[in-house]
Amino acid sequence: MNETPAGPTGHPPVVGVIGGSGIYGIESLEDAQWRRVESPFGAPSDEFLCGRLEGQPVVFLPRHGRGHPIPPSELNFRANIDALKRLGVTEIVSVSAVGSLREDLGPGAFVIVDQFIDRTFARTKTFFGAGLAGHVSMAEPVCRRLGDHLETAAKDLGITHRRGGTYLAMEGPQFSTRAESELYRAWGCHVIGMTNMPEAKLAREAEICYATVAMVTDYDCWHDDHDHVTVDEVLRVLLENADKARALVCRVTPALTGRQGPCEAGCHHALDAALITQPEARDPHLVARLDAVAGRVL
Repeated sequence: MNETPAGPTGHPPVVGVIGGSGIYGIESLEDAQWRRVESPFGAPSDEFLCGRLEGQPVVFLPRHGRGHPIPPSELNFRANIDALKRLGVTEIVSVSAVGSLREDLGPGAFVIVDQFIDRTFARTKTFFGAGLAGHVSMAEPVCRRLGDHLETAAKDLGITHRRGGTYLAMEGPQFSTRAESELYRAWGCHVIGMTNMPEAKLAREAEICYATVAMVTDYDCWHDDHDHVTVDEVLRVLLENADKARALVCRVTPALTGRQGPCEAGCHHALDAALITQPEARDPHLVARLDAVAGRVL
């Protein structure tokens, strides 16, 4: 697997998996090796576990690093996505632990998210900036094609899941107040977490298909039973979810092998009309940093 970004067609597929809390590796990868990747945006969360599943190239990144040393607000989201693009990743399955904002989404349920509300405020959210302005569409923030495959895999494995739902991304590291939790419920959100923004926005800027599997560990503080949940119970659900998530990744990955040409949802051409700055006005230093992320259009 070479450190070269995918071409304009996004083919052949290379599946990236970003593992959240409790998921720090994929034991079933063949020819697996940890690789360090340099990024002009700084240090990624960890080395990348590269291998194959039934012949399909896979790149795994533990979002918080092995041993979970990095809190959500200190994740270098730009370096993570840039490095995945340099490894040729064309589609990302993001797996994240979340709290539930709905009675019918109890601990152990999975949500294949289709929308986000971004309430983070202390993170750099774009690869672009002064010297090169870019604006991608986030109306449909996840790849429906990946969502279809994840839904099929979840059904095949008998995993309790919901297709479609809104993920409220909060800054953290503290959890919500009860008033905040009730507000997010009133907004129609389904789950709450701290890590999928700006991850999804940066994946779109990098022209990588992106989908989120949100794994419910507990109800957020709005629920009457919240105060009765013990740490041991949360950890038990977290470990069970991690096992199910690894099984889901192993089931869905081979199904992604057959894609021909670019994603029909348009993910691999998200930058076609996104760059506003005229070529003569672009900052050459920023252009150089974007060689992987936006090299196709630069």
